[in-house]
Amino acid sequence: MRLKNLKTNNYIDDKKLIVQSRTENLSVVRDYIHDAALKAGINPEKVGDIILAVDEACTNIIKHAYKSIPDGKIEIQVLNNYKKFTIVITDYGSSFEPKKVPAPDLQKYYQQHRVGGLGMYLMKNLMDEVDYISVPGKYNRVSLSKNLNTVS
Repeated sequence: MRLKNLKTNNYIDDKKLIVQSRTENLSVVRDYIHDAALKAGINPEKVGDIILAVDEACTNIIKHAYKSIPDGKIEIQVLNNYKKFTIVITDYGSSFEPKKVPAPDLQKYYQQHRVGGLGMYLMKNLMDEVDYISVPGKYNRVSLSKNLNTVS
């Protein structure tokens, strides 16, 4: 079953959520991931980590892949094979090479009172696996996985 919210142009169906690249849609994404994680039996105390990782990924897509253009499409799909809970996020914006993003020096970051720039670091530290695939000119896909035996 596919439902469309006419006000936001967001789609929700049994398999994925499709939202436009607008920061106001991050709450829709968070709610979707929250419900899916709880349905998968993930400990409610661990659900926040997953939501934060997905939120960081989507924020990076909005800011960097779509350069804050509000009409880009972000697709979020949840896969659960009872061993691993995976969120696959696909966009069609500009690509980037995550291996070129250096690990942050957290002490320096804190001393400089910086804001932002920790998205990749947070995703890698909150999730068990982070995989990124980019086909320039076509799509970018990040997969964020959590082993279910570590979160229940």
